[in-house]
Amino acid sequence: MDEATLDAIRDHLARRNQQPGPVEVGAALRALGLLVSDGGVREVVARLRRDSVGAGVLDPLLELPGVTDVLVNGPDQVFIDRGAGLEPSGVRFEGEAEVRRLAVRLAASVSRRLDDSSPFVDARLATGVRVHAALSCVTDAGTCLSLRVPNRARLSLDDWVAAGSISPTTARLLTGLVASRRPFLISGGTGSGKTTLMAALLGLVPPDERIVIVEDSRELNPVHPHCLRLEARPANTEGAGAITLTDLVRQALRMRPDRLVVGEVRGAELADLLMALNTGHEGGCGTVHANSAADVPTRLEALAALGGWSRAALHAQLGAAAPVLIQVVRLPNGRRWLAEIRLLSVDDNGICHTVPAWRCDVDGTEHAGPGAATLREWAGL
Repeated sequence: MDEATLDAIRDHLARRNQQPGPVEVGAALRALGLLVSDGGVREVVARLRRDSVGAGVLDPLLELPGVTDVLVNGPDQVFIDRGAGLEPSGVRFEGEAEVRRLAVRLAASVSRRLDDSSPFVDARLATGVRVHAALSCVTDAGTCLSLRVPNRARLSLDDWVAAGSISPTTARLLTGLVASRRPFLISGGTGSGKTTLMAALLGLVPPDERIVIVEDSRELNPVHPHCLRLEARPANTEGAGAITLTDLVRQALRMRPDRLVVGEVRGAELADLLMALNTGHEGGCGTVHANSAADVPTRLEALAALGGWSRAALHAQLGAAAPVLIQVVRLPNGRRWLAEIRLLSVDDNGICHTVPAWRCDVDGTEHAGPGAATLREWAGL
């Protein structure tokens, strides 16, 4: 059945405020002078419900085991990522109108506006799936969707070791750092496993401690009995009502956290996190995008500038907090890997530099760096 006929049936049902059930669809087909058959009614009902419930034709992809991302580049290109890189899904939309309709409906389900005057949206659906949409007026491929599927399995540090993503020695070092309440930052690229590793480490926090997590979009879900999660909120269509990460970090400090966690440090909230780490809030942590642990100080300089901090102010606070830097990477075969651990050292000019402490190659070879003795001391080993 062509799209024009489906639109006519949609209009007929909408004018009567009817749901796309078999009886209602059959009546709509007769009213429009179309052939009514059991097979035809079932087909129309299935297609109308697909367009009004969940993620439509993408729902089966979101349910596939191991899927982390579903990417739509217009109606003819739908890709999935199951941990081994992007692969064609075999799913196609019937046209640009169907992709756009899905994007607009997903945005509306979370009370967000998506049209030519506001062609982007980034939101978390009720299912926990994070969706980003860009309409065809700003892309050359047509309406584009990027759906990030939350990790259904909450992995422990032992699971990381069993999967070969962390060596047993590295796992003991990380366990000791959490127990000693050392602050740490996990760095890496998109999809490298920063959030998953963070959740695993937070699962090691003693059950009598209160964890307060601040996130732009709720992803962290550690196995812990006393964990409070706060989520930022964008402005509404009138440009009001926004709740920023900076707002949430400041509120979290008033909520008696034993461990303050920023799911992803990406802006001015860095300043509040570092001040918290320097005012008695031990064991705080966060993640940050960086190509390597050695690049983290430079990356933090750029973020601190968004909060109005000078380079000297950033390095003074960073050096006093002295977080451990943990770098994770994603290997070509899709496996996550904890590449190295670095410490921070402050030079005579007050500038922080990273000091290699521990590195483990993919083949299992382990290397102790100049900071290894300090790292072992902090970890109680």
